[in-house]
Amino acid sequence: MMDQEIDELLSEENAHLNKLHQIVKDTLDAEELIVHNLLNPPIETLTKGQKISDKVAMFGGSWKFIILFGVILTVWIAFNALALDYYRFDPYPFILMNLILSCIAALQAPIIMMSQNRQEEKDRMRSENDYLINLKAEMQIRSLQQKMDLLLEDQIKTLFDTQEKQFILLKEINQKLDDLKK
Repeated sequence: MMDQEIDELLSEENAHLNKLHQIVKDTLDAEELIVHNLLNPPIETLTKGQKISDKVAMFGGSWKFIILFGVILTVWIAFNALALDYYRFDPYPFILMNLILSCIAALQAPIIMMSQNRQEEKDRMRSENDYLINLKAEMQIRSLQQKMDLLLEDQIKTLFDTQEKQFILLKEINQKLDDLKK
């Protein structure tokens, strides 16, 4: 009878340990899914126009562009100011240069805005993704807290049951010892 009660106690403890192992396994699986989604985001498909606008915006907003453009303008102005009348193709007040600069600005501005709009959309999607990840993490924390509360309740109940059974066993042992003394 005593062996049977000890086996029952051990099986109850094993059941609690198995529940705990399952909770830990489920939590690790959910965390692995989140990490996989973060490391492997969906692939963005871009049209040729979007790729071109990104490249133009990247080049147009770089020091390389500013320096190159400054050098070209300086050479243009110096050549047309210092060259002989026969070789000048855009004499002062540089009307052709102003026309070219206006055309470049008129074309470059909308292209850069398209790229910025796409970047803004990416940023919005990234912030939504961050919000969902934070929300999921909060939900997991709440879920883990509830599981821990349930486990603690079960463990406390098991401890009281175990103490009760141990008390009964001690009474039986004490009774047998009293019987042996008589």
